[in-house]
Amino acid sequence: MRIDILTLFPELCDYYCRMSIIGRAAAAGKIEIYSHNIRDYTANKQKQVDDAPYGGGHGMIMNAQPIYDCFTAVTDIAKKRPLLIYMTPQGATLTQQRVKELSALENIAILCGHYEGVDQRVIDKIVDEEISVGDYVLTGGELPALILADAVARLQTGVLSEKEGYERESHYDGLLEHPQYTRPEIWRSKAVPGVLLSGHHANIEAWKHDQSLERTKHRRPDLYEKYMNKNK
Repeated sequence: MRIDILTLFPELCDYYCRMSIIGRAAAAGKIEIYSHNIRDYTANKQKQVDDAPYGGGHGMIMNAQPIYDCFTAVTDIAKKRPLLIYMTPQGATLTQQRVKELSALENIAILCGHYEGVDQRVIDKIVDEEISVGDYVLTGGELPALILADAVARLQTGVLSEKEGYERESHYDGLLEHPQYTRPEIWRSKAVPGVLLSGHHANIEAWKHDQSLERTKHRRPDLYEKYMNKNK
């Protein structure tokens, strides 16, 4: 899978994408992640990428032209138009289900907004989908873009050592993940639940499922209700 990030801060995105599991997967050719500097595509000599909003208001708005030209260049490089996602608090909240759907695509591009936003005309022209990572506002779209890139990339074949690395996690099947334990067996008078030491696979799996149900019921009753209705 190929992921292209359109940003004013490619160094920030590149640094993260070289780290840890995602970095190793990219180095091994399991995924491709590229950052593109929108500023490189501005038509004015000052390399300006923003201007004051028409109608007044606080802050600056990113210009349409450099974003459009950057995306055009990305499309030419990829030799196929990718799905373009704009990270914005006004978008639909990102879910694991949408992550799974996006992970099945060959190529996505992610637009990072900045300042007070992006000229609506370029959104209308080239953006396919708007996604939010939560009901809060950040100074730019780079962190949300990296969240999306990470979530999608880790579902690609070969990125994690085993599929169970993500299939048993919170939200993948609609439930929160069960509690996890590791050595030592007893820590500060707290022991690991005996069932996990029993070696009885069926009992362990039943315990994990029951714990997931219970945790979801108390922490995310909305998810619990949805799961129970789906599995009646």
